[in-house]
Amino acid sequence: MTLKPLAEMATEVLTTADARDKTTLSRQHAASWFAARADGSLPAVGHASPPDRPARPAEPQLVDPRDVPKRKPGTEAGRIAILHAVAHIELNAVDLHWDVIARFAQHDMPAGFYDDWVRAADDESKHFNLVSDELEKLGAHYGALPAHAGMWRAAEDTADDLMGRLAVVPMVLEARGLDVTPGMIALFEKAGADSAVAALETIYAEEVSHVAYGSKWFHFLCGRQNIDPKPTFHKLVRKYFPGGTKPPFNEEKRAEAGLPPDFYWPLSEHTQKN
Repeated sequence: MTLKPLAEMATEVLTTADARDKTTLSRQHAASWFAARADGSLPAVGHASPPDRPARPAEPQLVDPRDVPKRKPGTEAGRIAILHAVAHIELNAVDLHWDVIARFAQHDMPAGFYDDWVRAADDESKHFNLVSDELEKLGAHYGALPAHAGMWRAAEDTADDLMGRLAVVPMVLEARGLDVTPGMIALFEKAGADSAVAALETIYAEEVSHVAYGSKWFHFLCGRQNIDPKPTFHKLVRKYFPGGTKPPFNEEKRAEAGLPPDFYWPLSEHTQKN
């Protein structure tokens, strides 16, 4: 059986609206890619014309971040709201990782680049399903609450800039997940929600590698162009993410992912105000 070009598979995921269908297709395409890679072949990457925005289900209603309802985290409603927000982030991450393949397929990148982002998309698909399962155990579902409308903004802003995409998505946005997830885990531990804790711990462990993929390929591109990664990163983040990074930072996990403090501290609000 001849495998479809990877960019075509990526576009199929991006144009699938239903969240569960999207993640199922994502995992199927990832499995096909890695089965071919295990046989020693490098399937065609090909070219694609991905949509400006991925297809999405009719729900959740997407609203301005300021209009997302706030709920007390110590209540069941608050825990549902947290899980719903995480599910929304994970579904966006599925599309972001397939989009980087489809949108930048014309770049001459090593096979490992595609391996990493297919693996990341597969992880995010698993994460979405884990969290959605937890929502359903609580009598809710993905789409039951309003969600952040600005999640795709980073992709739109960096649609023509692979280095900018790597700087902002894995090295800023996903790195932020390393900072905040331990607090969420502690909250669910306090509530005795063991299966939700297990799901969040899986996400926490695997997100480190996604940040690391971003750092690795960002440094690769800087090396290819013979430019200094640190000032280049600062310039790109200030261009595409002008709000800067916000402490507190999970310095241990960031270091594990290849992000030293002198990459993100100079971009923090504290530094910008002083």
